[in-house]
Amino acid sequence: MKKTADVIIIGGGIMGCSSAYHLSKAGLKVTLLEKRYVGDGPTGKSSAIIRQHYSHKITASMAFHSLKIFHNFKDEVGDECGFNHTGFLNVVSEKDLEGLKLNVQLQQSLGINTKVISGEEIAEVMPGLVTNDPLYAAYEPDGGYADAYLTVGAYARAAKKLGAEIVQKAEVTAIRRSGDKVVGVDSSKGQFDAPVILSATGAWAKGVGQMVDLDLPINSCRVQVAYFHRPGDMKGYHPVVADFVKASYFRPEGTDLTVAGLIDPAEANAVVDPDEYDEGVNLDFVTEVGEKIMYRYPDMEKSESRGGYASLYAVTPDWHAIVDELPQGSGYYVCSGFSGHGFKLGPAVGLMVADFITGNSTPKFDHTLFRFSRFEEKETMEGRYQYSIVG
Repeated sequence: MKKTADVIIIGGGIMGCSSAYHLSKAGLKVTLLEKRYVGDGPTGKSSAIIRQHYSHKITASMAFHSLKIFHNFKDEVGDECGFNHTGFLNVVSEKDLEGLKLNVQLQQSLGINTKVISGEEIAEVMPGLVTNDPLYAAYEPDGGYADAYLTVGAYARAAKKLGAEIVQKAEVTAIRRSGDKVVGVDSSKGQFDAPVILSATGAWAKGVGQMVDLDLPINSCRVQVAYFHRPGDMKGYHPVVADFVKASYFRPEGTDLTVAGLIDPAEANAVVDPDEYDEGVNLDFVTEVGEKIMYRYPDMEKSESRGGYASLYAVTPDWHAIVDELPQGSGYYVCSGFSGHGFKLGPAVGLMVADFITGNSTPKFDHTLFRFSRFEEKETMEGRYQYSIVG
């Protein structure tokens, strides 16, 4: 027996679950299908950094909105997200200072609490950081990081309370159409019917899109994360640091560990099959990222490697997502391709998707800049740095 809904969501990561929550809140009957378990993909492995440093008004506004949700998550969503209020430093050299200033001016115009600080001020925010390059930073005292797995689980539970059906271990095997319109899906848990289907499938978006004859420019790319155990005299929290000079980032994980990765556009070249890739961390990567951190934060020389893991980014040509109905009038919506910086936007994206699908004439966030046609129109969303990954 087929089950029916107003909207079927494919994918149980942050975008799928946030969208399920907001669509349910708008009064729609939602069924979410996840091929494994909610949060059991790249969302659950996200570094979950919460920052607002973006080059575009729309993404900065979405990050600002999302930050406020993370700060008050239990009141807004009804559960915990594990937010850690550490502050955020976006560190650049002199060559990127002008872009840094322009970004901060944009963000300040939106009400974001951020400012440009000098190397001396950086060292005051995080003692022990080497800042004699010379360096500058955008400092967001309200930034930090969340617990990705807690966050996505909270959205799923909140959606269920509003009437959404969350079906796990339900792999979608086909998308059914009648003429030009979608009508439902076949899955390992049976058939489900709905006039609207939302693909929030991240690294699997390209393959799912092929079920409706779409060729999406979204590649599944392998990325790595390393853990380092800090010695006893370094216990405690430190700010999240994005070091654009050394193309790396690091943040605390509790009071004993530091999590680290790269800010490297070359990661887009590591295209893999999302169902078959090495989920372990490479020793060469641990060495490379460890050396980058020790250069910037020499006390980490006393730390010890605690391994790491590999996850996936869903990368588009301009490192920004596709949020669109493809083709228009088909009922098939795509919300994927956030290229590694989507988690922090998750609360706002769910609202954007709900407004888009319900046809809200005054949406809080317009999806237009994320339209699929921007690639053909050559109106891609470029950042102010050579590192497009920052947004």
